[in-house]
Amino acid sequence: MVLLESQIKLKHGDKAPEFQLMGIDDKKHTLNDYNTYRGILVIFMCNHCPYVKAKVDALNELYEKYGGKIAIVGINSNDSKDYPEDSFENMKVTAKEKGFKFDYLVDDTQEIAKKYGAICTPDPFLFNSSKQLVFHGKIDNAMKPDSIATEKTMSKNIEKLLAGEKIEKDFDPSIGCSIKWKEN
Repeated sequence: MVLLESQIKLKHGDKAPEFQLMGIDDKKHTLNDYNTYRGILVIFMCNHCPYVKAKVDALNELYEKYGGKIAIVGINSNDSKDYPEDSFENMKVTAKEKGFKFDYLVDDTQEIAKKYGAICTPDPFLFNSSKQLVFHGKIDNAMKPDSIATEKTMSKNIEKLLAGEKIEKDFDPSIGCSIKWKEN
């Protein structure tokens, strides 16, 4: 397991890169599908990473609390050939087992992860209604799978976004397993 910390590629105010990806609902999803929301949270994630598994409850809580106002989209960019647990079919199984109600999409070419600059799982990006980056970073302050969160970083930042307030610290790195890149 290679442990990595988020790095900056997209900067505050940058537009969310467009995507057209297949979801576990067997439908194509694009960034424009989320135009009616007051923001969009894009989380690069996967099925097998212990850092993502540790955030399942937090992800579901974010959806329950903000899903009507903020679109929440999980994107799996891992190489499923070398990591079969992250296959499209296993994404469907994981989403059902974990009770994901947000869209969970597969980036099988890995181009979207590269455009966003995602390097670890989870790697969350929060955009406003104009699809400009307002926060890139951790979901909460539990930085190890067995740690307990005492601060809900993403929730606080979503609250600020919804209230029209500035998010002072727009990059607060997430930490997790490296995205499993395909061999060229």
